[in-house]
Amino acid sequence: MGKTPHELAAEFPEHVTKISTLKQTDAHFARLADDYHDVNRTVHPVETNVEPMGDMETIELRKKRAALKDEIYRMLAN
Repeated sequence: MGKTPHELAAEFPEHVTKISTLKQTDAHFARLADDYHDVNRTVHPVETNVEPMGDMETIELRKKRAALKDEIYRMLAN
């Protein structure tokens, strides 16, 4: 795991094994996890002021990350 906050393993440490299994066995979950990773890697430098971005763009990225995280959690909770 890298040093980027909000990585799935850090967000759901109790589900690390299930995350790994679902990434390998469920194409929809794998796509969600990849999308989450991409959005998180985009928004992290913005949140740390390394790569400034407009407020509206930042808000939209955070909303997208939250929506993906919610959907991932629903799949993990089943």
